[in-house]
Amino acid sequence: MNDNYTLIDNLAGLIETIPPESIVSRTFYRDDHLKAILFGFDTGQQLSEHTSSQSAVIQIVQGEATVTLGNDTHELSAGAWVHMPPRLKHSITAKTPLLMLLLMLGAE
Repeated sequence: MNDNYTLIDNLAGLIETIPPESIVSRTFYRDDHLKAILFGFDTGQQLSEHTSSQSAVIQIVQGEATVTLGNDTHELSAGAWVHMPPRLKHSITAKTPLLMLLLMLGAE
């Protein structure tokens, strides 16, 4: 164990199974500046349009999703990375089983 850093050697392993017709989340890191959450979506599950008061980063870890950012819609797959400024309307719909990393910047 080292107090200078946090290492997750298998991010996808934090969510072993995604129950049918569900979205699960696991907050695995939090400090004064960052909150890291891994989401698992079953196919067809959606986070409806919403905003955040904080800047955020989404990274698709596994699977495919339709992501709406403001008025733009994108078809994203593993490896895609998005930075969102505060108050940007956005939504996510899983096209396949999906693992998505959410980083909330400036978290308290």
